[in-house]
Amino acid sequence: MDFKLVSEYAPTGDQPEAIAQLVESIRSGAHHTTLMGVTGSGKTFTVANVIAQLNRPTLVLSHNKTLAAQLYGEFKNFFPENAVEYFVSYYDYYQPEAYLPSTDTYIEKDLSINDEIEKMRLSTVATLLSGRRDVVVVSSVSCLYGTGNPADFHATAIEIKVGQVVSYKHFLYRLVEALYTRTELNLEPGTFRVTGDTVDIMAAFGEFGNQCFRVMFFDNEVEAIHSIDPATGQRIASLDSVTLYPTNLFVTTQERINTAVQQIYLDLGKQIAFFEKEGRTMEAQRIKQRVEYDLEMIKELGYCSGIENYSRYFDGRPEGSRPFCLLDFFPKDYLTVVDESHVTLPQVHAMFGGDRARKENLVEYGFRLPAAKDNRPLRFEEYETLTNTSIYVSATPADYELTKSEGVVVEQLIRPTGLIDPPLDVRITLNQIDDLLEQINACVRKGDKVLVTTITKRMAEELSKYLDRVGVRNRYIHSDVETLERIQILEDLRADMFDVLVGVNLLREGLDLPEVGLVAILDADKEGFLRNLRSITQIAGRAARHANGHVTLYADRITDSMTYAIEQSNRRREKQVRYNMEHGMIPRQAQKSGSGQSLLLGDRTAVKPDMNVYPIAEDHYAVAADVKKDYVAGENIDALIAKAKEDMERAAKSLDFLAAARFRDRMYELQKLREDNKSHGSLR
Repeated sequence: MDFKLVSEYAPTGDQPEAIAQLVESIRSGAHHTTLMGVTGSGKTFTVANVIAQLNRPTLVLSHNKTLAAQLYGEFKNFFPENAVEYFVSYYDYYQPEAYLPSTDTYIEKDLSINDEIEKMRLSTVATLLSGRRDVVVVSSVSCLYGTGNPADFHATAIEIKVGQVVSYKHFLYRLVEALYTRTELNLEPGTFRVTGDTVDIMAAFGEFGNQCFRVMFFDNEVEAIHSIDPATGQRIASLDSVTLYPTNLFVTTQERINTAVQQIYLDLGKQIAFFEKEGRTMEAQRIKQRVEYDLEMIKELGYCSGIENYSRYFDGRPEGSRPFCLLDFFPKDYLTVVDESHVTLPQVHAMFGGDRARKENLVEYGFRLPAAKDNRPLRFEEYETLTNTSIYVSATPADYELTKSEGVVVEQLIRPTGLIDPPLDVRITLNQIDDLLEQINACVRKGDKVLVTTITKRMAEELSKYLDRVGVRNRYIHSDVETLERIQILEDLRADMFDVLVGVNLLREGLDLPEVGLVAILDADKEGFLRNLRSITQIAGRAARHANGHVTLYADRITDSMTYAIEQSNRRREKQVRYNMEHGMIPRQAQKSGSGQSLLLGDRTAVKPDMNVYPIAEDHYAVAADVKKDYVAGENIDALIAKAKEDMERAAKSLDFLAAARFRDRMYELQKLREDNKSHGSLR
């Protein structure tokens, strides 16, 4: 099936030209192309048009879950008749296993898995293996972490047809091999129930939510296959065939398990001998106890806690080889779209190093076999070999993207709203605070908001105190402010709780604030990471959603970065103004947007939240306020903890991760308060 793009809008401005250039570049054999588009120019719509014209399976790579959820919602709207999948980490909470030698502290792995996201991951893999070409997978960098062997996943899938001759017992064995669980109770995802010659199976996932099937046998022949209602058993439809995919990405055959266990025993002996030769008897005893316990669990149950550390054995991979990942499930000619590439690619670079440092300690001190180091994310060079054709999407592409593209850079400068880039105004630092106050007062009188960026955290705090003294409503934000509190600060700015936000590096990108009419950059001439070309361009972009936005740079000299940023801004403004005049377009204010992940993803039945019982859209950031202030003595604190946990799980199910984090923190604070109350009671 081909891609079918559905939209009430047609490409406008320079979108048609950008689409044509990208398509032509890729069809002519270019492996790397950069789409450099200003904020609000409709880059996602452009990419959707490119995907529709190229008609290739596509991976859209984003640097965090929240942005991935936004992109998923947009592509679902653009391609309602095609397969749009979502593949991110399925952990609501994840504490990796670690050992800290300096304090002799071992930290157990702790995690909470989101069942709905796990189903979406399975659906992604099954869709890719089905042979469909009209597939868009929106993913975080989770797609570069280890998964099961694609060959084993495909081999474990069960395809059964009416009239097929198959042993009844063999069919049940295949279900168990695919990690389905037999039950005599109500069916749940990943379970099956046997009644005489009839087998009812609840698939682990389905295109329209959980699907339940009834397979009826006559002797060793499949007599009929029905889709049924899991609650009543009523027949919904008759089917000719059905394919049942495994309930977990990490599946393997019994032969591989037997071979893996033997190899693990051999490597365990080698590691024990190594530690004993070094005179490290404690480490030798530790690794012996831990691995032997894991092996007993694997032989008895087929799995153990931390089984991913033995993945190399089950995959049959040689030592030091890369693990299988989602990219192995794509066909060879797939297209990769790297969203916000200047942030996403450095994240891909950094994943391997952080994981390896943690694993080295676990292996060195006898907590894991050396094979644990081969359960890892991809190295960057491995990622490069697995991606054939890439489009890098960014307002400020980095040197890597520009070098790889070899000059093939497609610009997209015209916004559908007609808004033009804010002008960049340079002013001397003499009396800069007085000048800034005048600009702030002018903006406040018009109802606009102001962002001020400083060069240090201390300067941000001191400026905030000064603004307090002169009566300016303001807040400051920097890396020492807790992540969730930063979200609350931005929400307060939009809610008109204050007028000026002072920050350092957090006011650069990803902030959708149409209310901001002025961005002031202090120490603009301090050349470096915080004041290079990309930083200045990104900071200035925060005023690009306001019809009358402008940017002031306070400096005593003009640096190369400032010069280039101003020249590029003027060039873009000239093109935007000329386009507006030629087409009679009047710039209009960008509309306010919120987080609203659950609304973006509401069209997928499997994750659609019940907004009547979960009204997070109103004020889900304020719910986790100071619990000591909210908690009233005499209240049932256990009930409050249970309610917070329920809200957290519901928010995570709807893919609103920011809300889920707030509820999680509230739950932890309440648990801490409960423990404090107990300790105080025992003292009394």
